[in-house]
Amino acid sequence: MKLEERLGTFVRLNQTLIDLSSAEYTEIKTQAAKNNHWFNASNVDQAILGLINLTEPIKMKSWLKGYETKLVKQKVIGLIMAGNVPLVGFHDLMCTLLSGHKAVIKLSSQDLFLMQWIIQKICKIEPEFINQINICDQLKDIDAVIATGSNNTARYFNYYFGKYPHIIRKNRTSVAVLTGNETCTELKKLGKDVFTYFGLGCRNVSKILVPKKYDFSILLDVWATFKKNTDNFKYQNNYDYNKSIYLVNGITHLDTGFLLLAESEALTSPISVLYYQHYQSSNDLNKYLHEHQEKIQCVVSGLASKKFIPFGQTQIPEISDYADGIDVMKFLNTI
Repeated sequence: MKLEERLGTFVRLNQTLIDLSSAEYTEIKTQAAKNNHWFNASNVDQAILGLINLTEPIKMKSWLKGYETKLVKQKVIGLIMAGNVPLVGFHDLMCTLLSGHKAVIKLSSQDLFLMQWIIQKICKIEPEFINQINICDQLKDIDAVIATGSNNTARYFNYYFGKYPHIIRKNRTSVAVLTGNETCTELKKLGKDVFTYFGLGCRNVSKILVPKKYDFSILLDVWATFKKNTDNFKYQNNYDYNKSIYLVNGITHLDTGFLLLAESEALTSPISVLYYQHYQSSNDLNKYLHEHQEKIQCVVSGLASKKFIPFGQTQIPEISDYADGIDVMKFLNTI
């Protein structure tokens, strides 16, 4: 297939997702929730919106101009996908197919339905992709690997796939930098960065960095609308468990009835918990971010800096926002 044909498939996929019928949309949300109770209707909505943004035709065409995809020799790429948020493996699959390679996919048991659904959509639009995509239980006869998992699984992946050209991703999370001068609108947007996908994604803010004597009352008042997260029994169970741990151990914390805020030097907080840490100065702040840059996916703030993402934007990544900052297309074009 020529690059123009491969690109055309994802242009048509973009329109297909926009034009999903109400009946089909309702059905996929129902089935997704059956497969994974974290994947409720609003989270599937967010994931589909993200895919529509990723496959926006003008953006894709502009993005692809930066790569020599027409000169790539076809290889077989093993994709080990995560399942912490809906359709999180789509970007790796899209990059693989647009690069002209074949994809051998090990799906996450947590995201079986949605990934198979989107793959079927791709193959229906372009039947030639049927021979380019293979879902399997074990990766064999591959030329390279892109694997996403935890710090523990990364060691396993390195052991088994280290001999191949590879991208192996570990745990990451995101942080927000607050000054105390944020508007209610900005703080509500930050709530989306914290609560979308119940905080399960690497782009979710799990810690906020605040100045000394920061007043949390405004923040917590604005976030009252996110109490709906407790409608999900899995989130509620996590909240109850973490609350009991804090109470039994006498750990100082703030309790909103749906979120626990605790001061901690740790970076990644449990589900239903948001860590905070005070900073003394901009130098103090920059030092912290530099020391933890290998574990941070996004830094959210209203401060003017190219390093920071605006409030409310973490869950709508652009097509060039590669996980861990590793250019997947460049990797696929040079193996």
